Amino acid sequence: MFKIIKKEMLSPMVSRLTVSAPLVARRCRAGQFIILRTDADGERIPLTIGGYDREAGTVSVMFQVAGATTEKLMAMNEGDGLADFVGPLGKPTEIEGLKRVCVVGGGVGCAIAYPIAKALHEQGTHTTVVIGFRDTSRIILEEEFKSASDVLHLLTDDGSNGRKGFTTVALQECLEAGEKFDEVIAIGPLRMMQAVANLTKTYGIKTTVSMNPIMIDGTGMCGGCRLTVGGEMKFACVDGPDFDGHEVDWDEALARGAMYRDFEQAEHKEVCNLLGISK
Repeated sequence: MFKIIKKEMLSPMVSRLTVSAPLVARRCRAGQFIILRTDADGERIPLTIGGYDREAGTVSVMFQVAGATTEKLMAMNEGDGLADFVGPLGKPTEIEGLKRVCVVGGGVGCAIAYPIAKALHEQGTHTTVVIGFRDTSRIILEEEFKSASDVLHLLTDDGSNGRKGFTTVALQECLEAGEKFDEVIAIGPLRMMQAVANLTKTYGIKTTVSMNPIMIDGTGMCGGCRLTVGGEMKFACVDGPDFDGHEVDWDEALARGAMYRDFEQAEHKEVCNLLGISK
């Protein structure tokens, strides 16, 4: 069992768990992920590593309730144990040698963007961060991003905090003002990452996106996380999760992401009934 050392609510919708997992903590890097199960009969879900402490042997993950397993996870507390916590999986984000980077995070995707921005900032890269949320209640990690960036742009869809607008608004203003980036790294909803990639393509800026499709085993055996990049089949779990945003087949990725939506909603409802949660 992997003991939950600490549980924090970052917003009403997003929680951060710090888990005792010394072997994972020893080897993980920014951009990688783990696969966990809440119990022996639970499903396997991937969550990106949000932070780690090698000395303490702990790894943190952040998540938003979106289905049956994350609902179970939200119901767990400090001292509870996870059945499985496997990793690190996937390739770490390649940041070596980058001088100027813009990290764009949307919604709960900011949980993934933060450790990458932190790693860039710590290696001396000039790091511009653009983060966007629906409204004030959904903002997470604002103070952490301030300490992990040289320039921070905060936006909300409704203008309730920071500037009003989508992340592409601030990114486009930076580019129109003559900002030069070696790379743009975008992490968030598929539509947001697609919009960022479409924008940067017109400027010829390398753009990396973090893909999180349906995933089961995390080793490339099940094929559930396949996607098309540059006309070739790739597996997010072993070839990614980072890919060239200009090469991703976004139409296919969006269609596959919606394949099991009805099933997931039914499972979520059943779990909520078992836990006595009204949704």
